[in-house]
Amino acid sequence: MTLASRSFAFSALLVTLVVTLVVAQPPEDRGPDGRGGRPGFGRRGGGFGPMNREDLKLVDEFDQNDDGWLDFDERTAAMAVVEERRDQRGRRGPGGGRRGPGGRFGDEQPVEPGPAVSPDEVEQYPEAELYDTSILRTLFLEFEAEDWEEELEAFKDTDVEVPVTVIVDGTAYPQVGVHFRGQSSYGMVPRGKKRSLNLSFDFLDEDQRLYGYKTLNLLNCAGDASMMSAVVYSHIARQFIPAARANFVHVVINGESWGIYANVQQFDKIFLKENFEGSKGTRWKVPGSPGGDGGLRYLGEELEEYKQRFDMKSNDGNKAWKALVELCQVLNETPLNELDDQISNILDIDETLKFLALDMALVNSDGYWTRASDYYLFRNADGVFHVIPHDTNEALGGSRGGPPGGRRGGRDRRGPREQQRRGQPEGERDGAVPPEGFRFPDGPPPEGFRPPEGFRPPEGFRPPPGFGPGGPRGFGRGGVDLDPLVGLDSERMPLRSRLLAIPALREKYLEHMRTIAERALDWKTLGPFVESQRELIEEAVRRDTKKLASDEQFDEAVSALQEFANKRREYLLDYQVSTDLDK
Repeated sequence: MTLASRSFAFSALLVTLVVTLVVAQPPEDRGPDGRGGRPGFGRRGGGFGPMNREDLKLVDEFDQNDDGWLDFDERTAAMAVVEERRDQRGRRGPGGGRRGPGGRFGDEQPVEPGPAVSPDEVEQYPEAELYDTSILRTLFLEFEAEDWEEELEAFKDTDVEVPVTVIVDGTAYPQVGVHFRGQSSYGMVPRGKKRSLNLSFDFLDEDQRLYGYKTLNLLNCAGDASMMSAVVYSHIARQFIPAARANFVHVVINGESWGIYANVQQFDKIFLKENFEGSKGTRWKVPGSPGGDGGLRYLGEELEEYKQRFDMKSNDGNKAWKALVELCQVLNETPLNELDDQISNILDIDETLKFLALDMALVNSDGYWTRASDYYLFRNADGVFHVIPHDTNEALGGSRGGPPGGRRGGRDRRGPREQQRRGQPEGERDGAVPPEGFRFPDGPPPEGFRPPEGFRPPEGFRPPPGFGPGGPRGFGRGGVDLDPLVGLDSERMPLRSRLLAIPALREKYLEHMRTIAERALDWKTLGPFVESQRELIEEAVRRDTKKLASDEQFDEAVSALQEFANKRREYLLDYQVSTDLDK
């Protein structure tokens, strides 16, 4: 299939999904005034802006002994009705991901079992920190049932955790809660291939920790053949701002190797204690989606509008919500000549500028600059907001296995700088069109989409703000020559369009960008870290039967990281602001 036909196929799939979510969603699931529920397809995932629903509630109904969780027999009873319940709510049945071969990140070959591994065969690191990047620790997961994968599929996007015993460095941790996590990284991966996992060590024992941490996010690195984007982004970002720690782990499930996962730190009170003065304050997650609208637009005083877009992770009530509304109002409605002074009392501006600079310098194609979502907010005890990265698996543009810095869908970024900054006219965007005789394939194609020509949604359908051809505002995905000042007219992303409209703040932002380029993208310093990570995981990657890319793609993607870093660094250090920017 040609790139054009695959891009068009993805367009059709995405448009169909958006329409299905809105039209098929039962009224009782839409929230007040027919709007969507909480962010994400449930509390653990992304979603399409305000068109989201809560987890399917099963625990209270099937918890026969009232102990607060479902044991094996109770889960068996719940599984018997979960598919019927989902059908009634207009949702997919058990196994949100594709079953068997196929899928975006699968192939047409049967999935081979992974090598057998036992705890006494692996090296142990009882003295090393959990996120030590110099070691490859092995985690053994022992489920009660052999059909554990089907069970996790059935309870995806429900409030049910499946208990497992985890053995690490010779120590057994009983009753750890497990669920599949992710949306596209889950739904496009077939059964038997690597899917992301969330482990809750405090599931039944609130004091149980693994080297001081209670939650593990084990990511399958879908779409990243190098598997390194999240780990390298963390390595760079933590030199400048608070960001999640990340390293690699080897996962063995019921004695079978499931290969390498990226182990990314949870945004919780432990993270806050490590990075701020205490953990007191309010946390929000801004779930990612192609039509994300969590960029801090001011939406009026009604709290429900914000609750649809921001997922509060701490139970701090309406007072905290009103503080978020105030941030949005000040950011969007204060005259520019007063904004710096007014907002500095409630937003860490310099830290925010560094966050934005990292987002662009490392070309985070799932970042704030493209989707107005996929990040965290923390309001500390003094009432000051901090912006924190999340989901950086699609950063460092050369890590996909294609040409470094090349286009992966979206419009061509080449051309006059002002055309990039202000947004190309609709007719000039480079989008895929269906070839003659095209028929929709079984599996969705790579990223980059444009609704098919002539598409007409059902009557009454309204997509989320910013959702349209070429991605939000048509910015595309970016490459090594991504302009740091692209899209400054976007009202969906006021952290960029408003703050960077102030000359002094824009210059600080560009200074941070140059510092990142000069220090963090210098291959003399970054190269040894990348090489150490390659050496750490390479042998395990080649043995991995569950991986989502080939050995050749892994080699190409890791090599592409160097070219990306060199070319992006050169571009940013040579970058000059055009004289007509403020006209």
